[in-house]
Amino acid sequence: MSLPNDGGPFFTTRPDIRGTFGAVTSTHWLASTVGFGMLDRGGNAFDAAVATGFMLQVVEPHLNGPGGEFPALLHFGGTGDTRVLCAQGVAPAAATIHHYREQGLSRVPGSGLLATVVPGAFDGWMRLLLDHGTVPLRDVLEPAIHYARQGHPVLPRVSHTIAGLAAFFESEWPTSHETWVPRGQVPAPNTLFRNPVLADTYERLLRLAESETGRDAQIEAARRHWAEGFVAERVDAFLQSAEVADASGQRNRGVLTGADMAAWRAGYEAPLQVTFQDWQVFKTGVWGQGPVLLQSLSILKHAGLDDLDGTSADFVHTVIEAMKLAFADREAFYGEPRAGQVPIDVLLSDAHGAARATMIGDAASMEQRPSRLPGLDHLADAAIARAAEH
Repeated sequence: MSLPNDGGPFFTTRPDIRGTFGAVTSTHWLASTVGFGMLDRGGNAFDAAVATGFMLQVVEPHLNGPGGEFPALLHFGGTGDTRVLCAQGVAPAAATIHHYREQGLSRVPGSGLLATVVPGAFDGWMRLLLDHGTVPLRDVLEPAIHYARQGHPVLPRVSHTIAGLAAFFESEWPTSHETWVPRGQVPAPNTLFRNPVLADTYERLLRLAESETGRDAQIEAARRHWAEGFVAERVDAFLQSAEVADASGQRNRGVLTGADMAAWRAGYEAPLQVTFQDWQVFKTGVWGQGPVLLQSLSILKHAGLDDLDGTSADFVHTVIEAMKLAFADREAFYGEPRAGQVPIDVLLSDAHGAARATMIGDAASMEQRPSRLPGLDHLADAAIARAAEH
């Protein structure tokens, strides 16, 4: 930042944005601009969100991607209704304990093909556009296609992330190496970067979708061609033979198939919620880590925060200790709710929050302390054992 020549004041904070028409915010200026363009052209907030989401896949690929996930909380001002859009893909059918043990593994690696679930982001954005948007499919995909094809200034953080993965891509993911390290050169910060493979994929989806008549039919066609058509076919063909090094230290073959992709679609569910002071707070289910915040608030309701100065060390200590207790429960109990009973009603209850609050002492705890729930001690013990390994 340069100082003004007259020696006057300068500002290091972002400016306030005020207006009466609308606003769009994201973590990248190009994505926000594209989203606001949807509003400017007569689209609604959902149209803007979808266009922004697809743009983030282009300009922040280290954080977003078509193979990622998309949990969303939707609040409808007219009715006061709040819903969760679950676009977190499920585990593949072949991802069983027996299969992983056959590979000589005692846990799922944190990276690589064995950690792969059904990609959920694309269908989630399509579901949001179909059910709540107003503009055609082309309107929300064209900006992402344009910037992927023509290029955009690559963020320094993206450049540094690619640099850190370049050698791994070259040895394990050669096609990814071609995309992210074009001509063998890591893209320098702020230079023009293109992703023609992503542009080709979305252009093909759009072309196939537009063979149908009508907005809704085109969106449904895009979902179908993603989950059952050429995208799923390419994923299936690749994973039938690919073996990639992962966090286990060995090369493993994945378990995701085209059939897994065809069997899954994004859907809606009621949110979990707690009331904290005058606030009603909503989060996703236990398939995400959103309930950690709810558990933290449930504990803090009984931790005497009102008697503490919000800028004091005691206040910070209390909040951190409550969060540590909530994260300990995440490690022990959270997961796919359809695969087993997750006792979230107990974990979010006032009685449980009050009991957990009594565990906050004057000194920081260095222990992993998941809740002890009837019949589930084995899950708490497993979480403690995992923490001890690190």
